[in-house]
Amino acid sequence: MSFDATTAGFQAASSRPRHSFQTDDRALGPIAEKVLAGERLSFEDGVSLYRSGDILAVGWLANFVREKLHGNVAYFNVNRHINPTNVCVASCRLCAFGRKKGEAGTYTMALEEAWETAGAGYTEAVTEFHIVGGLHPDLPFEYFMDLVRGLKERFPKVHIKAFTMVEVAFLAKRGKMTIAETLERMKAAGVDSMPGGGAEIFADRIRHIICDHKIDGSEWLETARLAHKIGLRSNATMLYGHVENDEDRVDHLVRLREVQDETGGFQTFIPLAFHPDNTALAHIPRTTGMLDIKQIAIGRLMLDNFSHIKSYWQMVSPKMAQISLRFGADDIDGTVIEEKIYHDAGATTPQGMRRKDLVRLITEAGREPFERDTLYRAVTRTEDTFTVAV
Repeated sequence: MSFDATTAGFQAASSRPRHSFQTDDRALGPIAEKVLAGERLSFEDGVSLYRSGDILAVGWLANFVREKLHGNVAYFNVNRHINPTNVCVASCRLCAFGRKKGEAGTYTMALEEAWETAGAGYTEAVTEFHIVGGLHPDLPFEYFMDLVRGLKERFPKVHIKAFTMVEVAFLAKRGKMTIAETLERMKAAGVDSMPGGGAEIFADRIRHIICDHKIDGSEWLETARLAHKIGLRSNATMLYGHVENDEDRVDHLVRLREVQDETGGFQTFIPLAFHPDNTALAHIPRTTGMLDIKQIAIGRLMLDNFSHIKSYWQMVSPKMAQISLRFGADDIDGTVIEEKIYHDAGATTPQGMRRKDLVRLITEAGREPFERDTLYRAVTRTEDTFTVAV
């Protein structure tokens, strides 16, 4: 394929199918050739994508890949968030959720309370419990295992996606176990997969500023490797829009891609827009719509070995999530009842959404709604129950 400098557009060679990609950004020319040929993009390509001002061209390429993988389908699920405690020993500058023990506003759910919360106040049967919380200095390891076991006993059909890589490392330390032993015990208790939180940005320079009390990027990735090794699939995230630069973002994506080459255990990539309100970084402006859409698109283009790219409507807003379905995203997450972590940081989106509203968002975006479970299997629903395709 060749880049026509006169028309600033790509024209397919006569021996190849024609594509409608056009751009005024010459740096996108070689990148488009790779994308249309199904070739892997380099670190330098990723930086060029971030620095491009032609969001429509970048989006066109991302949508090309997205539709090649998923056609017109857009995925969603019916899920509920459970945040058992906001007490946390860490002092991450990016966080508005965690509280020190004894501070005003702290809470810790008793097990019965957590189990009741899981099933209360919502009529549609959920297919997933998403469980994350603070790093509590006093709660024993068995509290969390009992939490999972109790949920499995009460809701045997519901998939339990629980505990970030950061939480696993903390629980291992609390329980005087290795990471591998901790993961095995989690799986035995009933954990089915893991969320992708706590990845933030892997670069040490950035982590020292925003989350110096967490495990480092290499430890996060190694924990993911170990989880995947025993059959626990996980998500992967990246928190963007704070003090990182373009190179930091590309480095993060490339390191995720490398682990996925090894394990194949990441289910989806979720870019998370930083919400600065009520954090130590409140002086940083919120992300723009341009950056939000660009991050979705570049994630799709760089992570060629990830099946799914999720636009988390809670973070970018339902409206931006709709648009992102044409910029590389194939998933907008789920009903997310009672999400606390991002709302404490100033998210103004609803704390939950009905299934019918998610279907409407997807349909109005011109996509075909596909209700999935956590493992992306089809869900067939009849009023207050569901069946998962095997």
